[in-house]
Amino acid sequence: MISLIDLHKYFQSQKVLDGLNLEIPDGRITILLGRSGSGKSVTLKHIIGLIRPDSGKVIVDDQDIATMDTPTLNQFRRRFGMLFQDGALFDSMTVGENIAFPLIEHTRLSKKEIVSKVAETLEMVGLSNIEQKIPSELSGGMRKRVGLARAIVLQPKILLFDEPTTGLDPLMIDNINRLIVDTQKQLNVTAFIISHDVEATLEIAHKVAVLHKGKIVEAGPPDQIRQSQHPFVRAFLDRKEGEFVEL
Repeated sequence: MISLIDLHKYFQSQKVLDGLNLEIPDGRITILLGRSGSGKSVTLKHIIGLIRPDSGKVIVDDQDIATMDTPTLNQFRRRFGMLFQDGALFDSMTVGENIAFPLIEHTRLSKKEIVSKVAETLEMVGLSNIEQKIPSELSGGMRKRVGLARAIVLQPKILLFDEPTTGLDPLMIDNINRLIVDTQKQLNVTAFIISHDVEATLEIAHKVAVLHKGKIVEAGPPDQIRQSQHPFVRAFLDRKEGEFVEL
């Protein structure tokens, strides 16, 4: 579904991606692990075309989005749904209006059809009858679920998650991770998640990639990552934080 090929990216004189290569398989959950500030979010933004590489290719569905013009890229992005770290809900809109927004912008559904689609999508993420609430009335976990509902309402082929469990308590983290797994299975989408949660990653991912110094230093199924002998991967898995700086 997605191939990142020899990506290089600088911000002024700072090298962020240094020849990054990664295959993201179709219909599976791939999770990118790495330290804070390692370039995980930059990698995700390349996939959706918010950042263009200095060199390299971003192949999605056999098309290099790094070379697309803006109108073509905007149309292509309809294949993506994205759950941002904070949910990124519109505070001035109700829950129902938030979820309906992509339908109003990108479809010709009737008002009745939109209302039905919003209710159906909310039920899919374990929420019902909260269309009239506003985001400030919701808990952090509920906001994440509403954000996910908005991300999937157009039935995208690819779901992107930016640290989806950040700021949640352990019980809610488990709930969100189960929801991600259930949603991926139900919709048969390709899911790409950036995270620093090692334990959850090894439980829910089909493929794990570890980013260090701008490169993928290990990639494969969870069992392969568990057995990796790469020094950084071992330090990251074992949480030996004192070793990180020098590796």
